[in-house]
Amino acid sequence: MSLVSLIGAIELGLVYSLLAFGSFISFRILNIADLTVDGSFVLGAAVSAVFVYNGMPHTGIILAILSGALAGIVTALLQTKLGIQPILSGILTMTGLYSVNLMVMSGKANIPLLNKTNIFSLSETLIGGKFYKVVILLIIISLVFAILSWFFRTQLGLSVRATGDNEDMCRASSIDTDAIKIVGFAISNAIVALSGALVSQMQQSADINMGSGMVVISFASIIIGSVLIKNKNITLGLLSVILGSVIYRLIIALILTTNFPPSYLKLISALVVIIALSFPNIKRKMEISKMRKGYKL
Repeated sequence: MSLVSLIGAIELGLVYSLLAFGSFISFRILNIADLTVDGSFVLGAAVSAVFVYNGMPHTGIILAILSGALAGIVTALLQTKLGIQPILSGILTMTGLYSVNLMVMSGKANIPLLNKTNIFSLSETLIGGKFYKVVILLIIISLVFAILSWFFRTQLGLSVRATGDNEDMCRASSIDTDAIKIVGFAISNAIVALSGALVSQMQQSADINMGSGMVVISFASIIIGSVLIKNKNITLGLLSVILGSVIYRLIIALILTTNFPPSYLKLISALVVIIALSFPNIKRKMEISKMRKGYKL
């Protein structure tokens, strides 16, 4: 792998770690697989692209985060107030967001941002060198990491974690679990939209189909990270997500250096998730098998 490919893989791993942060909140903390992310990722990219096109990249980032939060609130309301199943509510919001994203993009399937000022071109002027994208991404990720680490130790954050662990117990303790879910999904999809906004500015384009497979990518990052770092607390959990995202992108970059057809990348992503998910179970069965053999001897 060349140095350029390595740097590119690290950049993608870092920017998509924010996507994995969002999915980590819904999947690991709230214990719900939220499929909204495929739509909220594109929503963040679309909102950001529109404002970058009009010369306001920072405003685009802020409004992308707010739009993602609104998407998460819609999903949470479908679950809590209308009683729709969590998986189905995510699918419904994701489906509806396809049309919303087209409206944001003025009916265009793609918005090119070549030669438009964005936060990365600004950071290149300030930082310079080959690693300016890595530097700005590390700053943003560190900020999000610090905010999430602090938030999940507050009373509200602990309530979100408790709701994911045991919702019935939280209700018995007079905690409004519906409101807690709304907060959790809003934060989750706000971070996902931030990832989409950064990707659109980094790749200098926004496409209506760029959200396809984001759920698999985020789950792969979470699972790979959890295999390498045991999530004993929220800080280690978030660190594992960053590590998992970077490793996942390095795996994809290594595959692309071979003659493997790029059209198989989705299949590879699915296989990576399957292997990572099944690894703890396979390991446990192997340990049980060794114990049985030792007992027989």
